[in-house]
Amino acid sequence: MSLPDRFSLLVLGQGTTGLDVVSWALRHRGDRVDSITVYGGGSSSPTEKTRSLEASGVEFVYGTELVQGSYDVCVASPGISEFSEFFGSARAASVQIMGEPEFAWRLSPQRWCGITGTNGKTTTTSLTQHLLRSSGMAASAVGNIGMTAISVVDSRSQGDWLVAELSSYQLATTCELHPRVSVLLNITPDHLAWHRSHDNYARAKIRLFKNMDKDDLAIVDVEDDGINAYRDQIFVSGRRVLSVSFEDPGAADAAFVRDGVLTVRLADDETSLVSVGELKIFGHHNVINALAASAAALACGATAAGVREGLKVFAPLEHRVEPCGELDGVRYVNDSKATNTDAVLKALTAFPQDRVILLLGGHDKGTPLDEFAEQVAAQVGAVVCFGEARERFRHALEETAGASDIDIAVASDLRDAVDVARSLAGRGDVVLLSPACSSFDEFSGFEERGRRFKAYLQELREHAAEVEMD
Repeated sequence: MSLPDRFSLLVLGQGTTGLDVVSWALRHRGDRVDSITVYGGGSSSPTEKTRSLEASGVEFVYGTELVQGSYDVCVASPGISEFSEFFGSARAASVQIMGEPEFAWRLSPQRWCGITGTNGKTTTTSLTQHLLRSSGMAASAVGNIGMTAISVVDSRSQGDWLVAELSSYQLATTCELHPRVSVLLNITPDHLAWHRSHDNYARAKIRLFKNMDKDDLAIVDVEDDGINAYRDQIFVSGRRVLSVSFEDPGAADAAFVRDGVLTVRLADDETSLVSVGELKIFGHHNVINALAASAAALACGATAAGVREGLKVFAPLEHRVEPCGELDGVRYVNDSKATNTDAVLKALTAFPQDRVILLLGGHDKGTPLDEFAEQVAAQVGAVVCFGEARERFRHALEETAGASDIDIAVASDLRDAVDVARSLAGRGDVVLLSPACSSFDEFSGFEERGRRFKAYLQELREHAAEVEMD
């Protein structure tokens, strides 16, 4: 069902996404939009921004999740679960209900590349945009990466590709969304409170491919067990799927490593790109990310030369296996974005020859730890468990096979964890902040956690320099 030529608009949520939709609607009030109503949610209250919008004629309803009235189109912010009473109330009051990416796509459906997965979305989205731009193409990174798609639909340049990082929240309610190129990196359990089950979560991810056919390209990591559990729903008749794997999967459409060189095969036509050693992003998972991004960029029209040049210069993003320099001969790495166990195991592949002191902890997500602890114990030299989750991580590690071969320590908070790690590390070692937890016991988000980590390291370097001068 396409959008009406003119419609009354209901927006759920008054965060960034909701207010970006409102901003678009205000620009089109009178030609497309008849009225704009925002329900902020049960705990909402007026802010300086909402008062300004109210003065422009937007109606705000605060402090309730019971939607009154009737609306042609409802756009729900991603934090509002489709299973919530708030969403249900809005659905009953609306002819159509959707998330912001679907709304933006219906307004401007040309040249979308969608990227999703439990881990690696932001790196792959940024890299795909970078590879397109390295080929002289216009490309904007939007979606879960930070800038909403709706904020750019009116200003898209001719030929501009929207490379959209899409979360499971954003995909769960999509219906008509139809990217021409899409990437699914992996599926591991996450966000179960929002989706109510892992199956719902996985199906939301797979929904990215719902409308894709033989004229499009769906790109999937066939090494991933979570994806392979839903293989029969991905590799369906009439849909063109490219298989990503470190080894050549043998398909007509594939991306893999041959003799150390990243290679993409599209309809049996192969393109050799760069060697793994030329990449500035490290770890097995980042090789997979680079293969997926390269395949996506080439499918969007990037040149082989542009992709090669782009791959050589693309640097790690902040908080994602981000090198933070050395202190006393020990390398420090910020992987604060690793908020689940799968992300930690992927990060460890970046250090196959190094002794790693791993910093684990934060706000406990309640994830099962037995298998994770076994794999960690087999790969690291020491673990420092910190924050709210420290005792559960410590216990899981101490109970696992191989724990006697590693040092297991505890710390109260992140700063203390760095101090403990320094006491366990020797020259040539790597201290890796890859917490497997959210940060909300101590910080406002993984970004603050990572920056505080780097700031403390800088503090320690400055102190060491002062001591040396004395």
